[in-house]
Amino acid sequence: MTPTQRALREHTAARIRSARPGLGARHDLTTYDGLVAAQHHLTAEEPADEQTQVVVVIGDLDLAHWARDTCAFALGLPPGPAAAWRASFTRTVFLAGNPRNLHDRFPFAHVGDGHHTAWTAPGPAADTTTLRRLLKLLHAPADLPPAPAQHVDLPGAPRPGRAPARHGVYLATAGCGVAEALVHLNHLLVEAVLDGLIAPGDRLTLHRVPRLAGLARPVVRVRAVPEPHLPGRLRAAAALTQEARHA
Repeated sequence: MTPTQRALREHTAARIRSARPGLGARHDLTTYDGLVAAQHHLTAEEPADEQTQVVVVIGDLDLAHWARDTCAFALGLPPGPAAAWRASFTRTVFLAGNPRNLHDRFPFAHVGDGHHTAWTAPGPAADTTTLRRLLKLLHAPADLPPAPAQHVDLPGAPRPGRAPARHGVYLATAGCGVAEALVHLNHLLVEAVLDGLIAPGDRLTLHRVPRLAGLARPVVRVRAVPEPHLPGRLRAAAALTQEARHA
């Protein structure tokens, strides 16, 4: 299946309602203009430097392993910080650096396998000012090419009464650089974890395809962004499907 404009608006509206229920009552989230107005309302109501955010330091990137570690980080968050971060639409800053050289100076909340990536705890921007001044924003504008599917299993024992699930994670690579891909996948995966769609012991299959068209499984989450060349329309940047439960 291919997400329609209506479906993209509905997924975007659901994301807004989940993070900030009050915005749904102030704006018509069934329309493109209403979705944009809700975003502008949030920006005016709460400046970026006052929102809860996470900083991720990336030294060496393997996208599938990063996706696994991103989910592991989100799965390990306490309820309070997780809720505050969700209310700030999982705002995340990606920096280029070597976590091995920084762990003595900065209290990372999670470090990925191999110490190639590290995450700070959710908190105000002021908490990470020194780290953000020390390192540069990750800048990787070259388009990310399509690639064969990659499978990763999330750490942790399955939750009681819930069989592990297999999820398809789809990323549209056409016109998408590495840094942009991280933004799209980060929002998609973290919010799926915080909303209970992804759990310990689940398996992710990462698909890098030119465009999100003709997906074989029903889509349960979509990351939609404005279509730059077609005003008033959205495009699907990333999507999550639930493919099966383990026996």
